[in-house]
Amino acid sequence: MAQEDDDRLRRWRLVLGGADASGTPADGTGVSLGGDQAAIDAALAAVYDARPARQSRPGDRRGGLGASAPSVSRWLGDIRTYFPGPVVRVMQQDAMKRLELDRLLLEPEVLETIEPDVHLVGTLIALSKVIPDRTRATARMVVRKVVDELERRLASQTRQAITGALNRAARTNRPRRLADVDWNATIRRNLRHYQPGYRTIIAETMVGYGRRQRASVKDIILAVDQSGSMASSVVYSSVFAAVLASLRALRTQLVVFDTAVVDLSEKLDDPVEVLFGTQLGGGTDINRALTYSQSLVRRPADTIMLLISDLYEGGDERELIKRAAAIVATGVRLIVLLALSDGGAPSYDHDTAAAFAALGCAVFACTPEQFPPMMAAAIEGRDVQLWAAEHGIPTARPGSIGPGER
Repeated sequence: MAQEDDDRLRRWRLVLGGADASGTPADGTGVSLGGDQAAIDAALAAVYDARPARQSRPGDRRGGLGASAPSVSRWLGDIRTYFPGPVVRVMQQDAMKRLELDRLLLEPEVLETIEPDVHLVGTLIALSKVIPDRTRATARMVVRKVVDELERRLASQTRQAITGALNRAARTNRPRRLADVDWNATIRRNLRHYQPGYRTIIAETMVGYGRRQRASVKDIILAVDQSGSMASSVVYSSVFAAVLASLRALRTQLVVFDTAVVDLSEKLDDPVEVLFGTQLGGGTDINRALTYSQSLVRRPADTIMLLISDLYEGGDERELIKRAAAIVATGVRLIVLLALSDGGAPSYDHDTAAAFAALGCAVFACTPEQFPPMMAAAIEGRDVQLWAAEHGIPTARPGSIGPGER
């Protein structure tokens, strides 16, 4: 029992922290730590007992990771030794926020030891313009590792969902060739016409696939907000855009925007190049992005436009909604994703979201796992708002207060 009490106190000691500079417990537990537990406590204290960087005062010597890259590298190695991957990523993110660790990501020694994840990629992309030459190759290596992992996880299910949707969308009751006949579906459709005397089925209605065309069947336009809060969405959007662009039946275009608009469609064969073509941060002019995206539309009835944004408009919100209404009026299917990430419920402009919903747009946040079936539903011409409801995804509803009337 005494051993159990000691273990419980040590765990509380790790939770509470609080050793002074001499190592004497100051948390009320009266317990000292040694061995691995002391190392774990030191790794936690470096972040959570440290005063946030922006609040530090001259002469303050409390906590911190130190200013040198080797010190940070040792800390990164320690947390990877003592904590599981998900916890490591949380601690890295906390260190970036509290201690301005992002400045130290410009050191190749740090990048080589850090745990790669989507959030790290977002940070590196935000820093891409200031990364020194000696670190740039390491940064690209880290981004490539994360992107390759995302493609392995998401590409197969995306291609499968989209290909199936394209096949279903191209069904016809008048197949032109035997090779276009879906025999299983044709037999099921005509079972009631079975003729016992002839032991056969009269195929009154044929079911088949439309002729495969060399031209694209659907046009996909992704307009992605690259403001700092959308970092994870930019990463996932780049990967999905590259996967969609690999499907010949789709004509995929990608534009990213802040107060300016950049068309990255020509780089879609490599999502890493796409990511390094973005510049996270800055203002937001969604109206300008939609205006440019509308200029890319060739076949409105066969176009799906995805606006991926938290809808915090820095320009004229009334003009934004007018532009969106004009796009919808042409027959384009406009879908608004408030986030494309696995980061939980996003922050977004509720009034602007309600205004888009009033236009008939589906407006909701989407996880990477939900994106392939959502796109399949859109390609098949199904109601995406209904699809979201069926999958328990909260959607924005039309509101009585429009942009500019708050």
